[in-house]
Amino acid sequence: MQKVYLYSRYERFWHWTQAFLILFLALTGFEIHGSYRMFGFENAVHLHNNAAWILIVLIIFTIFWHFTTGEWRQYLPTAENLRAQIAYYVTGIFRNAPHPTKKSSLSKLNPMQRLVYLGLKILFIPVMVITGLLYMFYRYQLDGAITSLGINNLNLIAYTHTLGAYILLAFVIVHVYLITTGHTLTSNLKAMITGWEELEEEEVEKAVAIEEKKESIQSD
Repeated sequence: MQKVYLYSRYERFWHWTQAFLILFLALTGFEIHGSYRMFGFENAVHLHNNAAWILIVLIIFTIFWHFTTGEWRQYLPTAENLRAQIAYYVTGIFRNAPHPTKKSSLSKLNPMQRLVYLGLKILFIPVMVITGLLYMFYRYQLDGAITSLGINNLNLIAYTHTLGAYILLAFVIVHVYLITTGHTLTSNLKAMITGWEELEEEEVEKAVAIEEKKESIQSD
């Protein structure tokens, strides 16, 4: 096995902060919906709104980080090994089949992960942010008067926001499960804590060779 530094400090900070904020938003959001009582309705609304602003700031900084570091390329979709990856998750993972995708610092995500994470970044997260802001500011105070955005019915906005919350929670559950499917039960978790992941030397060499070939083709 060879240790490879895959996840930078900011990447790990962003990952864990975002995870905490999403879970906290779900916790306070479902209390606002009346699912249970923990903080109290007014406190839950206040905490939910503050956590939402923190998440928006984190998203802005992370977009900047992705484009300045070139990490946005990690999410470019590819059809290469996509079918093999789907087959691995459906059946191969249960019969200890070899992983069809080789991981490296230049290619951290398999084809399925690229599609899912890209969908989260350009669809689900923006929808949650936009619907949340519309719900927050459909009526707001301006110069001592109450101003409206002209939204007469919040049902569609509320249902969309709630549906998005369920989808994000489903993603978190699946994500936690897939964390346990590394070389060991906790290897993926340790990698996202320390930044270092243990990969087979052959796996590293193949991944680097593939990426170097891709870069040479693109430069030509």
